[in-house]
Amino acid sequence: MAQPKSHLEIALASIPVFTNDGTLDVTELQKLLDLALRDATVDEDEKRVLGNIFKQAELGTLDPEVQRRIDQARRQHGIPA
Repeated sequence: MAQPKSHLEIALASIPVFTNDGTLDVTELQKLLDLALRDATVDEDEKRVLGNIFKQAELGTLDPEVQRRIDQARRQHGIPA
């Protein structure tokens, strides 16, 4: 069986983040980034999905460490703000 597209896995993995407590923590963020990076590159679909997740997370209050990691991921992988 073919492995699902990683951007779909990232989107599905983000659902519990926002339905659980509504905030993105460092562990959840790392899990999403690990899914995107398992092939050592972040493709355009992954950038789009991660960008949307980051925007949604930033609507609430973020731990400063999470915000730093989001900013770092955006710079490092060209994820739009």
